[in-house]
Amino acid sequence: MTQFPVAEIRASFPALSQGDEFIFFDNAAGAQAPQVVLDAVNQHLLTRNVQRGGPYPKSKEVDAAIARARESVAVFLNAREANEVAFGMNATSFIRLVSLAIGQSLGERREIIVTDMDHEANVATWFALEREGATFLWWRIRDDGNLHVADLEPLLSSRTRLVACTVASNAIGSIVDVAEVARLAHAAGAEVFLDCVHYGPHGPIDAQAFGCDYLVCSGYKIFAPHMGFLWGRLEALRALPTFREYFIPDTPPFKFEVGTFVYENVAGMDAAISYLEGLGRRLAANTVPESRRANIVRAMETIRAYEASLSLELLSVLGALGAQIFGIADPVLVRHRVPTLCFNLKNIDPAIVAEKLARAGIGVRHGHMYSPRLMNRLGLNIDKGAVRASLVHYNTMGEIHRFGSALAEIAQHASPS
Repeated sequence: MTQFPVAEIRASFPALSQGDEFIFFDNAAGAQAPQVVLDAVNQHLLTRNVQRGGPYPKSKEVDAAIARARESVAVFLNAREANEVAFGMNATSFIRLVSLAIGQSLGERREIIVTDMDHEANVATWFALEREGATFLWWRIRDDGNLHVADLEPLLSSRTRLVACTVASNAIGSIVDVAEVARLAHAAGAEVFLDCVHYGPHGPIDAQAFGCDYLVCSGYKIFAPHMGFLWGRLEALRALPTFREYFIPDTPPFKFEVGTFVYENVAGMDAAISYLEGLGRRLAANTVPESRRANIVRAMETIRAYEASLSLELLSVLGALGAQIFGIADPVLVRHRVPTLCFNLKNIDPAIVAEKLARAGIGVRHGHMYSPRLMNRLGLNIDKGAVRASLVHYNTMGEIHRFGSALAEIAQHASPS
């Protein structure tokens, strides 16, 4: 691949140049924001920190800013139109909102298929529908650390209402063939709900190619502030019953935007997409202007390729240390994962590893990663779980090598268990 401009990219993120040489390897819990995002949030708070819907200019500017952001997110997702995008506080809230609506419209189809690889937000929200008469089937990962559509097919029937699954595991990084999931589910007359939160910063999202009916993302995983957004097929969104104040139109997206969301964070999300679009333009080999979508796709595809090299290096470093890696560890299959790895060092408590890495200026996470059912499936103690290193496109090979050296030091001085 062409040399990835990681130094130029890192210069766009102020958090990476604070002089402390801290390594952000906990990006699955929230990524850093580029300067353009910080500027957008600051500008909103300085110049239009008012409620939308008013007749005065500053309020109209808020309306316009939200409309721009909605259009940008629609382009980012390859939505058919901007009104398929709703803004809110976080992805979990949107999953629950949709689950409540699904619970009111189960009909004869009362089976919901969930997975043991998902974040608990995309499991517990559906299990809450048991009181509505829903029943559940488990689509389970195989020993190779991924979900296989061949195991989904026999679970589908005329009773299936919905398949809920992730696009990429927030714990072990495995990527699911969601287009095939949608093909099989739709052939059975069921809908598909995708959790795109973890995949969002790692590759192009294409709601049309995915073939899903609903998906959710979180802005703070995609280099923006804390916020969430929901996409759904317009026909599906129109059909869902939702709570709303009586003066709110019963039409998407407004029927899903309950209460006041954080406008400055939505402005930041708009700027994050502009950052990715700008990256795509800089990566272009020619000077012919291209569409916003084409530039975003180029950026995300290039990020995917660069991150594959990060994954390979992480696998190599951890393998050399004899770490137990959970999920896809075969370098040949690296395109089936993102650079998010859960691992354990032999005879060392994950919390101790994370704490010692923190002292070395490296931020990782330990525990169950909000995926306790996956930890059970992997044979891990939920309270202890594993160590997770989660990288994005501003991370470097040099950081991985420093990480490896710190781990080697921890392993060398570990007390026998």
